Amino acid sequence: MFLSDGICAIISVMIIVIDTSVFVGALLSADGANREVCRRCLLGQFQPLMGTALLAEYEDLLGRESLFVHCPVDVQARIELFEALMSVAKWTKIYYGWRPNLRDEGDNHLVELAVAGVAGAIVTNNVRDLERGELRFPWLRILTPAELIQRSS
Repeated sequence: MFLSDGICAIISVMIIVIDTSVFVGALLSADGANREVCRRCLLGQFQPLMGTALLAEYEDLLGRESLFVHCPVDVQARIELFEALMSVAKWTKIYYGWRPNLRDEGDNHLVELAVAGVAGAIVTNNVRDLERGELRFPWLRILTPAELIQRSS
């Protein structure tokens, strides 16, 4: 972006990994931090990362109708929101398995994706589960959606 006087301004967008708990939370509630994180990704304020394991997890969750019994968003709208989020996500390949020894082996891929894409944060509603890894990466934060919104405002 160039300012009127010809000086180049650098716009920094925070790179994040969005745990499926945030996406499901955004679908189940019309307002709140979960939905705001997704909205800001669609507006280009955050750059979400996507990888093979996380995509499979999203697709699996979208197929579970029992999760969305009380959802105000119908099936087609859920799919459209998912596709919109994927359209702004940066596909990231994981070349190295860090295996930070999280309690839930199924969450390790989130850390690996974040490290591979040099994300500043993993955004989740399950912070405790992700903070207990044996490996630490100094630049990587584990944040709730509300914490991410607060830090970026």
